Amino acid sequence: MKLYRLITGLDDSAFCHRITDALNKGWELKGAPSVTCKPDGTVICAQAITKKVNGQDYKPDMKLSDY
Repeated sequence: MKLYRLITGLDDSAFCHRITDALNKGWELKGAPSVTCKPDGTVICAQAITKKVNGQDYKPDMKLSDY
């Protein structure tokens, strides 16, 4: 099966650590990151990631971050 996640968060080191953790667990970047600014100037980032998992079937109640 192929899994998809969209990780979002403030443009800070915590966001980068979340992406780094996912990459080290076998997730792959899917496309370029997206960035937007809230009216107060806060920068929000989003990065799509995917992962192929063999030998399992997708179930809607799966916690994707566990893979």
